[in-house]
Amino acid sequence: MFGWIVLGLVVLVVLYAIATYNGLVAGKNQVLAGWKQIDVQLKRRYDLIPNLVEVAKDYMGYEQETLQKVIAARNTAMAATTPAAAGAAEAQLSGALGKFFALAESYPDLKANDNVRTLMEELTSTENKIAFARQHYNDSAMTQNNRIEQFPSNIVARMGGFGPHEYFEVPETEKAPVKVDLR
Repeated sequence: MFGWIVLGLVVLVVLYAIATYNGLVAGKNQVLAGWKQIDVQLKRRYDLIPNLVEVAKDYMGYEQETLQKVIAARNTAMAATTPAAAGAAEAQLSGALGKFFALAESYPDLKANDNVRTLMEELTSTENKIAFARQHYNDSAMTQNNRIEQFPSNIVARMGGFGPHEYFEVPETEKAPVKVDLR
């Protein structure tokens, strides 16, 4: 009788370990899918920016520095590979785009251009999608990190080699409001 109880306990522990391991794998894949969704939205944003800058060049002749900063920030953001680096680079890009949008307000002909209006609407829509994707990623990372740190799943996580996931964060230095100098 004692042997059956021990065997039953061992079977329960093995089943728990298998279920926990599979849950950790599913959580890791959900975090990765969340990161890829951010990549998709960022790619869309990166593709829109050069078109917007190109159209704006004709109207914003003496604002070349702002346009160059937008392109430089875009290139830096495209090169970021980790959530922390991407967060910092994206904050810089958002700041540059904010300055661009604010300056565009002072060019009525630019604002009236259909191409610019369409591109700005698409960029705004993409910004909202990026914000949603970042929230989904961070929620998935938090859920997975909880599984990795909480007892008893932390034992299976340690044995399976699961590590915590980075959150997509904006650095404190980049959270200041965008300042626009209209000269």
